[in-house]
Amino acid sequence: MPTEILMPALSPTMEEGTLAKWLVKEGDDVSAGDLLAEIETDKATMEFEAVDEGTVGRILVPEGTEGVKVNSPIAVLLVEGESEADIGSATAAAESAPPEPASEAAPPAPASADPAPVASASPANPATSSKGDRVFASPLARRIAADRGIDLSQVKGSGPKGRIVRADVESAQALPAAPSAAPVPGTPGAEAIKAMFEDREFEEVALDGMRKIIAARLGEAKQTIPHFYLRRDILLDDLLALRSQANKQLEARGVKLSVNDFIIKACALALQTVPEANAVWAGDRIIKLKPSDVAVAVAVEGGLFTPVLRDAHVKSLSTLSTEMKELAALARDRKLAPHQYQGGSFAISNLGMFGIKNFDAVINPPHGSILAVGAGEKMPVVNDDGDLAVATVMSLTLSVDHRVIDGALGAEFLSAVKTNLENPIGMLA
Repeated sequence: MPTEILMPALSPTMEEGTLAKWLVKEGDDVSAGDLLAEIETDKATMEFEAVDEGTVGRILVPEGTEGVKVNSPIAVLLVEGESEADIGSATAAAESAPPEPASEAAPPAPASADPAPVASASPANPATSSKGDRVFASPLARRIAADRGIDLSQVKGSGPKGRIVRADVESAQALPAAPSAAPVPGTPGAEAIKAMFEDREFEEVALDGMRKIIAARLGEAKQTIPHFYLRRDILLDDLLALRSQANKQLEARGVKLSVNDFIIKACALALQTVPEANAVWAGDRIIKLKPSDVAVAVAVEGGLFTPVLRDAHVKSLSTLSTEMKELAALARDRKLAPHQYQGGSFAISNLGMFGIKNFDAVINPPHGSILAVGAGEKMPVVNDDGDLAVATVMSLTLSVDHRVIDGALGAEFLSAVKTNLENPIGMLA
């Protein structure tokens, strides 16, 4: 029987994606490991490899299709001895097959797993109604329903044991679209807001996958995470002098250290000095990490990524600098692999290069904290001798999840960051 190639889950949190580009066409022979398509998730565009050999018999989802659900069929693979005629036979067999018992449904993959792309002959899990009840329908019936906007929970099945088949869907009328979620009390809905500007020229911008995820995650973060904020000023002159000297020596190797590289290293070492702060919130427990895996926000068109520098506490400044540049380039091209942007207990968001003096960053769950970095500015300070002097001062704001880190612990961690930045020679050891 022909094998259905299913939409892969390219990250633990992926529920749907865009089939950006097919790298094969119908009739092409493929082997395990050959590239089949480019799949765009909310985080990156990734290549999808074949796991079996055969011939691409039919492409079910055209390239450019958005919102393709994980585990839904996207193509059909024919093995030796099968022909395109077998695709119709397989479809007919699927129509008459009895529904899967609920007890045989595969359990979800653990959150920490990275599901591998799979090609399987088994039908995807049946759809569910708005009440959460299982709706038994053939794969073809589900595809037709999705194309026509038909709610399968409202369709009566005529197949074995009430299974919905093609004829049931084709005879059903498309239902009106379900109403969107009710707006927050006191907040006007989309149409009401548009009406406010009906006499003004404007452009509507549809939300892409990345912007939807950013809106959902950060909206949830501000509503559910009890943020509090700690602030310190950092004297940067010693660090700037050391950076200038180091860059002269590293110039021949093509390495140029940034202030941000020193900040990454300072935070990584501080997480080791104050290990209780190297933690994440896990719903019913706190998970404390041993290595310092530091996420760094990178702005890209339409949003941002937070690639993770793993084991940052044991890496040299030049290594961190090189790795950060590579990850930032991958992020801007949306080519980050899941293991390059998932994880970490802590993040850094630096807007100093944009001239921002200070700001409060939103925690990226499940991280326990995030450091907001402002611009270094020349300003008058009172030195240790009590005299007025001019120094380069940078403002840091630590946003902290109070469920994970208490005030005194957060202050101890931020103090360790300050110590590292104001005594940068110690970071070279």
